[in-house]
Amino acid sequence: MPPTPMRRSLSTAIPGTIMPVAMRTITAMIIMITAAVTITPVITITMTNIATTITTITITPMLMTTNEPEAGAMRGGMTEGEAAALYRLMTWLSPSFPVGAFSYSSGIEWAVEAGDITDAASLRGWLAAVLTEGSGFCDGVFLVHSHRAASEHDGAILKDVAELAAAFVPSRERQLETTSQGRAFIEIARAAWNSPGLDAMVTACDGPIVYPVAVGLVSAAHGIPLAPSLHAFLHAVIANWISAGARLIPLGQTDSQRVLAALEPDVAATAARAGAASLDDLGSATFRADLASLRHETQYTRLFRS
Repeated sequence: MPPTPMRRSLSTAIPGTIMPVAMRTITAMIIMITAAVTITPVITITMTNIATTITTITITPMLMTTNEPEAGAMRGGMTEGEAAALYRLMTWLSPSFPVGAFSYSSGIEWAVEAGDITDAASLRGWLAAVLTEGSGFCDGVFLVHSHRAASEHDGAILKDVAELAAAFVPSRERQLETTSQGRAFIEIARAAWNSPGLDAMVTACDGPIVYPVAVGLVSAAHGIPLAPSLHAFLHAVIANWISAGARLIPLGQTDSQRVLAALEPDVAATAARAGAASLDDLGSATFRADLASLRHETQYTRLFRS
C-alpha cells in the first residue's frame, strides 16, 4: 500500500532512526500529562519535537487552587471572633434593626417648626451640639459604664447605672423613646442572638432599661469590646437624627451624607471623651434641645413620636 501524502512528508522529513523515538516520547508525554494534571497544580513537561530540539512547557491547572483559609487562620485581617463582633454590631445598630428608631426625632421636629433648623448647615450645628454637649455624650457615658459593669458581672453597679440613665431623660416623650428602644433592642437581640449571661444582666437592672444601657448590656454579654460598641452606637444615633432631619427640612440624600461626613470627627471625639468619663462627669448644656423635646409633646402637627 503506497504511503499517504502525510506519511510521505513525515517519512521524508524525519530520519527512520528518529521517528520511532519521537513518537514514543510524545505518547509518553500525553500519558504523563493526563495522570499528572489530576494530582498536582504545577507540571513541567519536556518534549522532543520533530526537529529534535528540547521544549519545556509549564502547566498550571487553575481549578486545583483554592482560597479557603486554614483552620484558625486570619480572614481578611480579622479573627473569627472579630468578624462575628463586627457582623453583630452592624446588624444591631443598622437602621433596619427593628427598634422603631425611625419614628422618633428627639425634638428635631419642633426645632424645624420653630425655625432653629432650616438647612443642612443648621442641622449639622444642632446635631453637633446635642452630640458633644447633650444627650449624645450622656448616652455614651451610660453605655460605657453599663458595658463595664456587665463585663465584670457587678450587678449592684449595673443597677445604679440603669436607674441613673432612666432618670436622666429630660421629657416624657424622650423617656418613651429611649425605654421603648431599649426594650425592643434587648428582646430582639435575645431572640436572635441569645447569650447565657444576658438574662442575669437584665434581671440585675431591676427596672426600665434605656437604649444606651441596653446596647452596653448586649455587647458585653457577647464579649464585644467597648470601643467599637460605643463608636457604632454614636454613629447609629447620629444617622437616625439626620434621617429625621432629612424628612422634615427636607434634605436630599447627598446633603444628608455631607452632614454625616462632617460629623465624623465629632463622633470620634465624643466617643473618646465618654470612654474616659466617670458618672460624675455627666451633664448637658443643650437646654434648647431639651426644650424642643418638651414642646413637641404639645405640637399641633407631628410626624414623629418625640
